[in-house]
Amino acid sequence: MTAKSVLSPVKINHSEVDLLVIGSGTGLATALAAKELGLNVAVVEKTKYVGGSTARSGGAFWIPANPVLQRDGAVDSPERGEKYIEAVVAGTSPAERWKAFLEFGDETVRMLERMTQLSFFWAKGYSDYHPEKPGGSAAGRSVEARPFDLNKLGEQRGRFQPATMAAPLPMPVTGADYKWLNLIAKAPVKALPRAIKRVIQGIGGLALGRDYGAGGQAIAAGMYAGALEAGIPVWTEAALVDLESSDGVITAAVLEQNGERIAVRAKYGVVLAAGGFDHNMPMRRQYQSPSLEQDLSLGATGNSGDAIVLAQKLNAQLAGMQQSWWFPAVAPLEAEASPMILLAERSLPGSFMVDSSGRRFINESTDYMSFGQEVLRREASGDPVGEMWLVFDQTYRDSYMFAGQVFPRMALPQSWYAAGIAHKAASIGELAAGMGVPAEALARSLHAFNEAAGTGTDDQFGRGASAYDRYYGDPTQTPNPNLRPLDGKAYYAVKVVLSDLGTCGGILTDGHGQALDTSGNVIEGLYAQGNSAANIFGEVYPGAGATIGQGLVYGTIIATHAAQKAQAHSTAQRSS
Repeated sequence: MTAKSVLSPVKINHSEVDLLVIGSGTGLATALAAKELGLNVAVVEKTKYVGGSTARSGGAFWIPANPVLQRDGAVDSPERGEKYIEAVVAGTSPAERWKAFLEFGDETVRMLERMTQLSFFWAKGYSDYHPEKPGGSAAGRSVEARPFDLNKLGEQRGRFQPATMAAPLPMPVTGADYKWLNLIAKAPVKALPRAIKRVIQGIGGLALGRDYGAGGQAIAAGMYAGALEAGIPVWTEAALVDLESSDGVITAAVLEQNGERIAVRAKYGVVLAAGGFDHNMPMRRQYQSPSLEQDLSLGATGNSGDAIVLAQKLNAQLAGMQQSWWFPAVAPLEAEASPMILLAERSLPGSFMVDSSGRRFINESTDYMSFGQEVLRREASGDPVGEMWLVFDQTYRDSYMFAGQVFPRMALPQSWYAAGIAHKAASIGELAAGMGVPAEALARSLHAFNEAAGTGTDDQFGRGASAYDRYYGDPTQTPNPNLRPLDGKAYYAVKVVLSDLGTCGGILTDGHGQALDTSGNVIEGLYAQGNSAANIFGEVYPGAGATIGQGLVYGTIIATHAAQKAQAHSTAQRSS
C-alpha cells in the first residue's frame, strides 16, 4: 500500500457513540484521550484524507512546563508559563481558557506517550515569539515529534494526508533540522551532520521498509496510528451537515456520506474540531479584510468553516474572527498553486523587505502572525502596504536555501522570472524598474538599511533585538545575526504575499471546551477545539506550535469533561 493508493471511504457504521469528534487533526487527540477514559468515540473526516491541517504543519506543539521539557533539561515552570501567557494575551481572551490549558498540558503529553508510539524532543533554542515579555523563554518551549514511520499506518496509509512539499531526497526534516540545513553553506560543521543523519535515516529506512515522516506528518500519523490501534473508527468523506438538539441539548450530528444523510447520536457530546474557515473567501472578506481576494491559505482543503456556521445557527458566540495564523509567502506562480512560506528567509542578513512605495515597513524577522497583523493594520488605516518584496543580494543567494527548495548558489527558477514574481538586476534602479516601485525610494531604503546593518543595530524597526529574531539569523554574522549590508554584486527581489496556516477565530468556549452562546451560557452537548474554536491566546501567537498545542490540550480537557458526564450519568442510573 503506497501513499498514492486511492481507497474508498470508511463507512459510517455506528448510530450512537458516547463522543463524536468532527475533524481528524488535533481531534485525534480528543478521541485518544476519550478512548483511554473508557468512552465509545468516533472521528469524522470530511475529506478523503485523515490528518487535517496538523499533518500539513510544522508539527511542533507549545505547552509550557510539559514533561518533555522537564526531561530534556529546560528551565520552565507552570508559574512562568502563566506569567508569560497573561502578559502576551493581555486580556484578549478569557483567563479561564488559557489557565485550563496550563492545567491539562502535562497530562496531554503523557496521554499521547501512552496512547501512541510517538516520541518527543525539546526544540532547544526555538525562542518564544515574545521572549522579552515577563515569563518568556529565549530557550523556547516548543516540542516536536521524532520522525515517525508512516508505514505503521498499514493499509490505511493511503488515507493519510500527504505532505504539502516533498524533499529532494528521502530525508525526514524536523523543524530543528531546518534551521541548520538552511545554513548548510555557512555553518557546515553544524549542518552537515544533521543532513547526513536524516539522509541515512530516510534512505536506510526505505531499505528496511520504513517511510519516515517528520513535522506535522509525524505527529498526525502517530495519532492516527494510535487511533487505529485503539480501535477508534475514523469515518472519511463524511461531511457534517446539521446538528440535532432536544430541550436545548445537542444530541446528534447529521453526516452526509456518498449522498446519504445519517444521524449519529452522541450521548455526551459532539466535538467541533473541523478547522477554521480558511478557504471560505466570503467569510474571510466579511470578518477579516475585503482585500483578501485570492485563496492563499495553506490550511487543509476541507476547512471551509462549516462547523462554525452550524454553531452560529445555534446562537453560538464567535470571537477573534478577524485573526489568522498569518504567514508571509512567495507569491504563487498561478492562481491554483500553493504559496511557499518564508520563515528563515526574512531573518537572514543581506536582505530587507519593502512595500509598494519602495520603503521598509516592518521588522522582517518578526513572528509571522504579527507580520500579517501589521499588514492588515496598514490596510485598515487607509495606508495599504500593497505589493511586498523581499530584496537581497548575491551573497545572500549564494549562502542560504530559499523557500525550502532553492539551494545555495542555485539560480532562482526561470518560471519565477517569467511570472514576474522574481527580478534580478545589476543596479538598484534597474531592480526598482522590474519591481514597479519608485527607484529613488528604494535607493534610500537600501542606503538606510546598509548604514544600520553596518552598525549591527536596526534603529528603525529593531531587527535582531529579540531572541526570536536571532533564532533564524546567521550565527556566523556578527555583531547582529540578522543584519548585513547588501554588497551590490547583484540585486534580487521576490514578490511576497500574505498567506496563512489557517484562521484562528471561531466558537468561544469555556474552560471545559464547551461552546458558549451569545449570552455566555453553555450550549450543552457541544464542544469546540483547535481552529474551530476561538484562539485561547486571543490576538497572539505565543510560540511555535501554540496552535497545535492548544488543540491537543483541549482534546484532553474535552474528553475529561465528557467522561465526567458519563460517570455522573452512570452513578445516577445506579442510584435510581
